[in-house]
Order: sequence, then structure tokens, then C-alpha cells
Amino acid sequence: MTTQILRIEAERTTLGSAAALAIGWSTLARGFRRDQPSPLELENAIAAVEDEIARVRSSIAEHPVVATDQETIREIALAAGIAAGDEMVLALDAVENTFERLTRPPGIAADRRFAATLVILREVMHHLQIASIAVLNR
Repeated sequence: MTTQILRIEAERTTLGSAAALAIGWSTLARGFRRDQPSPLELENAIAAVEDEIARVRSSIAEHPVVATDQETIREIALAAGIAAGDEMVLALDAVENTFERLTRPPGIAADRRFAATLVILREVMHHLQIASIAVLNR
């Protein structure tokens, strides 16, 4: 099985060459008035990502094997309690727990980019049934 590379860029998100979501961290971050997004801002961001995933869903294989070398996703893995290393395994449960920490006071130290990337990562993993992502050291 071929490993798909996940890239969450400012204006788009790609998973291998098959899927390109017309939404990125900057797209979502524009809807956040502050670094700690409100529940409504998070709901709107989740809905936007879900709409994009639905648009490209048929072009993505079930249960893809995914890797990334993006620094913001590495920061999410570290915030999730994954030990730093050359290849970190970020499981969906860890992403969900980190998202929960973002949504509940006192929250976690995060800027808009981190929060938006976390929302996209969570929704992509959940809806595309990605159990874990290999986070590679650049």
C-alpha cells in the first residue's frame, strides 16, 4: 500500500495526489477572532472542512496510510504527549484528546494556525478513517 503525504497548507489541504481540499489552515483561521476559538467558530470550521471532505471523498482510498513532515502537525503530536523522535505515530485518539483540550478551559497554548490545523487534521482523520499518521522529522 502506498503512503499518502498529508499537507495542510494555508489555502488547501492535500492527501497524496488524489485529493485536494479547497480549504487550509489560513482559510479556517480567518474565522477565529482569537487564538482560543469559540464553540461557534469551531463548529463553523468543522462544517467547512466536512463539506470539502464530502466533495472529494470518492477520490480517496479507504483507510489510507498517511505520513507528513509538517512542523505544525509535529507540534500537535507533541501537544498530544507523543515523545519527540524521527518518526512519531499520531493516533486519532490522541488528536481527539488534543482537540478536546483546545475546546475546554483553560485550553492549550495554541495560536490560530495550530487550532485551524488541528481542526482539519481531526476531521480528515475521522472522516477518511485514518487510524494514525506518521509524523516524520524534516
